[in-house]
Amino acid sequence: MNAGKKTAATGRAGVSAADLPALRRRITPVLIVSQILGGLGVATGIALATVLAQEMSGTEALAGLAPTASVAGTALLSVPLAALMTARGRRPGLVLAYLIGAAGAGVVVLAAVVGSFPLLLVGMAGFGAASSANLQARFAAADLAEPERRARAISTVVWATTIGAVLGPNIAAPAGRSVSGLGIPEAAGPFLWATGVFLISALVVAVLLRPDPLLTARALVPAEDGGREGRSLRAGVRAVRESPRARLALVTVAVSHTAMVSIMSMTPVALSHHGAGIELIGLVISGHIAGMYAFSPVMGWLSDRLGRLSVIGLAVGLLSCAALLAGTAGASHARSAAGLFLLGLGWSAGLVSGSALLTDSVPGPARAAVQGLSDLTTNASAGIGGVAAGVIVAQAGYGWLNAIGACLLLPLAALALLTGNRASPARSSRPDAPDTAVRPDAPSLKD
Repeated sequence: MNAGKKTAATGRAGVSAADLPALRRRITPVLIVSQILGGLGVATGIALATVLAQEMSGTEALAGLAPTASVAGTALLSVPLAALMTARGRRPGLVLAYLIGAAGAGVVVLAAVVGSFPLLLVGMAGFGAASSANLQARFAAADLAEPERRARAISTVVWATTIGAVLGPNIAAPAGRSVSGLGIPEAAGPFLWATGVFLISALVVAVLLRPDPLLTARALVPAEDGGREGRSLRAGVRAVRESPRARLALVTVAVSHTAMVSIMSMTPVALSHHGAGIELIGLVISGHIAGMYAFSPVMGWLSDRLGRLSVIGLAVGLLSCAALLAGTAGASHARSAAGLFLLGLGWSAGLVSGSALLTDSVPGPARAAVQGLSDLTTNASAGIGGVAAGVIVAQAGYGWLNAIGACLLLPLAALALLTGNRASPARSSRPDAPDTAVRPDAPSLKD
């Protein structure tokens, strides 16, 4: 084998395509553990975020600002974290995100003790960094995945969040009671627990996520690196602008997340109006989170087998049914629970299919930047939706919030149909084939 072929086959890091199965087996469990812990911390805190905000502000109209601040923090940190990952790899970006999340959770506890609502929002913004880590971990799973198994690789890591995310809301009440003798409000107790959990997550990633999946994937095909300019945010924006499928993927993830966050964030308040206590609210949110994560492997399998566009259509249908059920539930807690479960299921379909399609549709060097851009767009949109959700519920009611959330799905459905109709049969028998073809001389990613 000559020097040029050897470099292409092994990359600058000396990693060959033959090493990939072992690398996947080493890296995937680390991502799974970090997702379990991260999901536990985020879900434990977020379950009572609106309740804490309402207690501190004294009004429903401002209750939605707590999860909104978290989403805004996730959005604002997406681009710098993506830039750090592009330059240094996934590991330092994920570690930093968890550390910021731990600091933010600590600030939330301090804000509750001193009774400062603005400080609460600052803490929630930092808390959102942990969500950014959880979101970016799904792309870390895709870095070394085979193209035809990419959605399943993403869904495996998303699924891992189920354990922590379902358990989190159910331990919110005991977490609150555990701080009763410390002078900390009960609703802030879960954030104290989240601080410790995020620190453990950061330690797990820092010690065990080796070799770095993004740097390894880049080293395997050095000819496609494109240099610093090819990996810049500007290159990411250009890649999305030039690819209809990338635009659809970005819109899919953004709309799915915005509809989910807007409806979910105000559901605890709506349930409390109809006599639900903390335990019941925790159960409903747990069912919702189970819908978000537990069935993600099914969504990944469907995305790989039936195509990304088919599952995007499924996401639109599930989210529409969820808005109908939740918006017309009234005092029926069972109907609210069913609606929230479908809301999570629709989010899962949109996130997995959209993330896989986004990764498929842009050149390798620009992927990290595009993924950061996607998280920025997604969480900025959801942040706006969260602010609007509190105002809509206060002025018009929870039913209208769900109706407006359903209306957000109409442009997504139209764009999916338009993108599907533009697909060329000459390119692929699948309507969502990647916009970028696999180079014939690239190293194989098959086992």
